[in-house]
Amino acid sequence: MTSTDQNPASASPASATPIRTFHPRRGRMSGRQVDALDRLWPAYGFDIAVDLDGPFDPAGLFGRQAPVVLEIGSGMGDATAAMAADDPDRDYLAVEVHSPGIANLLDLVERHGLRNVRVAEGDALDLVRALPTGSLDAVHVFFPDPWPKSRHHKRRLIQPEHVALLRSRLVPGGTLHCATDWAEYAAAMRQTLTADPELVNAHDGWAPRPAHRPVTKFERRGVKAGHEIFDLIYRRR
Repeated sequence: MTSTDQNPASASPASATPIRTFHPRRGRMSGRQVDALDRLWPAYGFDIAVDLDGPFDPAGLFGRQAPVVLEIGSGMGDATAAMAADDPDRDYLAVEVHSPGIANLLDLVERHGLRNVRVAEGDALDLVRALPTGSLDAVHVFFPDPWPKSRHHKRRLIQPEHVALLRSRLVPGGTLHCATDWAEYAAAMRQTLTADPELVNAHDGWAPRPAHRPVTKFERRGVKAGHEIFDLIYRRR
């Protein structure tokens, strides 16, 4: 393992206050969502801050050895559920902080009989730090918070130290796939991903929109507002 693989996983000093890349979000839930959360969370969900107390083994969570896709910010879960349904040979680990979104994904898991989805609540970076090096087949970061104000850019998920951490958890040839409808953030993402010496752009510039990435309601709103959608797909060397 190289030093670039080791450093991102190092814990921050105890005195340092971690900079969160997200706002914790609760929100109102429908009766169906409340029911799904109550019934299905024990079987399909876990709380990163409470339940993660050491190295994390995805095979133990899913009960099998299979390639793992990490979905950071799964939103309402529609895209995650659709991709998992079309890709049963890989396991999908979705991380979200929005309670209605978590509950909705759990409901979709039950309705579609998905065996290859688990849902984590909390800080995805804390989870990634607990993963073994080379344990992920892919990482998806679809429409993360762009933190548009300059003073908030430090909160963005796609920045050098976070990318180095995510990349270190990919298998050789594994993919880091980002998508955004925020042009300035897209340019910053591309610059950051290209600068990582262990990542290679899978396309000549922006990636064509992959057929396997479902269109979400969030993306439709962006398109309706006149926003261009940018996809970036990078592979670990």
